[in-house]
Amino acid sequence: MENITAEEVKQRLDKGEALHLVDVREPHENAEFNIGGILLPLGDIRAMQTDAIEDLKDEEVIVYCKSGNRSGQAAMLLETYGFQNVKNLTGGMMGWQQQFGQ
Repeated sequence: MENITAEEVKQRLDKGEALHLVDVREPHENAEFNIGGILLPLGDIRAMQTDAIEDLKDEEVIVYCKSGNRSGQAAMLLETYGFQNVKNLTGGMMGWQQQFGQ
């Protein structure tokens, strides 16, 4: 698992790059603030319910959560499920909001 910074993700989004973002938080957290990722809570990933992103196994997938902890766990799990290029957004949405606001 690699890490990626909020600054790097934001720069890539600002350039119009299509990123495969996966939000592993709970639905209520996603509703409060998100950066456009597919909602796939960590519990679903733990239960191997990854159908929503199954076609991304050979693509770069950037996972994020509130602080970077759950997404780190999710990234490791996804790698064991055969995902080849998973990156964890360090600092999560707390870090994103501190750096860029809402």
